[in-house]
Amino acid sequence: MAEATRAEVEDFLYQEAALLDAWRLDEWLALFTEDATYRVPSNDAPQSDPKNALFTIADDIRRIRARVARLKDPHAHAESPHSRTRRLISNVRIVERSPLKVEANFVIYRFRANDDVRVYVGRYRYTLEAHDGKFKIRARAAILDSMELASLGTVSFIL
Repeated sequence: MAEATRAEVEDFLYQEAALLDAWRLDEWLALFTEDATYRVPSNDAPQSDPKNALFTIADDIRRIRARVARLKDPHAHAESPHSRTRRLISNVRIVERSPLKVEANFVIYRFRANDDVRVYVGRYRYTLEAHDGKFKIRARAAILDSMELASLGTVSFIL
C-alpha cells in the first residue's frame, strides 16, 4: 500500500463506525491484527500505561474476541436488547507515518429503552497497519472527555 492519505484513513474510520453502529461485530473484529489492543484509559491520565494505572478497558486481542462474544450472546443482559448507537467521526488526522498513527474526534449517541440517551465525546487514537492493501487496527484507544464517568452509565458496548 502506498503512503496512506487522510481520505483513505477517514474512509476506514467511517467504515469501522458503520460496522459498530450496525452491530456487525464479527466484521469489526476482523479489522484487528493478531497483536491488537483496545483501550479506554482513565480520563485523568490518558497517556498512562495499563500496567501502572487504572483503565476502564485494557484488552488484548484475546479479550477483544471475548468482549465481542459476550456482546453477541442473547443472554448478555447489559446489552439485551442491544444499544442503538450513532457515531460521528471528525477531525481525522495522521499524526505519524511510521508506524501509521491516526487521531480523530468522536461523538457517540447511545439510545437505550425508555428513551435513555447518553452522549460520549472524546478522541480516538489508532495505530494502523497495511495488510493486503487494507488497513488493520494494531492499537485503538478511546479517550473520553467526560470528567465524571459515572454519569455515562455502564459502558457495555464498544466505544
